[in-house]
Amino acid sequence: MTRPAAPLRGPVLGILGWEEGNDDTLKQLESLSGNIAHPGTFEFPVRYLRVEGAFFETVVVRPSPVVRDAMIEAARELERDGVRAIATGCGFNALFQRELADCVAVPVFASSLLQVPMVHRMLRKDQSIGIVTADGSLLSAAHLESVGITPEIPHTIAGIEGSGEFSKIRNDPRAELDGEKMEREIVEVALTLVGAHPETGAIVLECTDLPPFAAAIRRATGLPVFDIVTMACWVVDSVVGDRWRTSA
Repeated sequence: MTRPAAPLRGPVLGILGWEEGNDDTLKQLESLSGNIAHPGTFEFPVRYLRVEGAFFETVVVRPSPVVRDAMIEAARELERDGVRAIATGCGFNALFQRELADCVAVPVFASSLLQVPMVHRMLRKDQSIGIVTADGSLLSAAHLESVGITPEIPHTIAGIEGSGEFSKIRNDPRAELDGEKMEREIVEVALTLVGAHPETGAIVLECTDLPPFAAAIRRATGLPVFDIVTMACWVVDSVVGDRWRTSA
C-alpha cells in the first residue's frame, strides 16, 4: 500500500543544480527571470541543491558517472527533506533519468525532453517536434532514448552553441550578458529551424537557461513551446495542487 504524502511543510520542488563557485556554470543566465535557478521563476517553494562536481564540462561535454552518483545522493537528501518532486538544472541530465528516478520515491524529471513523447501524441502524425538545445553536437541518441524519444518520433534538433551571446558567456565567465541580444539570437535559431522544417508543430527547449526566451519564441513562430518551467508547473500541480478544494 502506498503511504499518503506527509503534510506540506517546506519546498515542494527540489532542483539539482550545478556546483557553486565554478566558472563553467553559465551563472550570468541565472539573473534572468524564468531561468530554473532564478528565485522568482516559480510561484511555489523550491529548494535548489547544488551538486559538487557538476558543471558544463562534466554534465554536457563529458557526462561523468561520478557526478551522476553525486546527483543520486543529492536527490535522496532532497527526498528526506520532504520535497514532493525533483528536477535538475540541466536538460542533458536526460542521460541519468532512469538512475535518478529509481533512487527515490517521488517523481523525478531530469530533463524537459521527457515532454517530447507526450507532445508527439498531441500533434498530427505528419508534424514533427523542434528541439532547441544548448549544443546540438552533444545531444546524442543516448540522451534521447533515455527519456523515451524513439526514432519513430519525428524531431529536429537545433543547437544554440553557435549564437554569439551564448558563445561569449560560455567562453568567458566574466563577460557581461546582453539579454536582449541573446533573445534575438535564440529566436533566430528557432525561426531557422521552423523555416527549414515547416512541418514543425511544436518546440521543446532542452536547455534550462532558455525558458526566459520561450514567450518570444512563441510570438515569433506561432507555435506552442514547452520547457522545464512548463513541466515543473504541471508536475507540482499533480503532487500538491488543490485549486478545487470544496471543504476546509
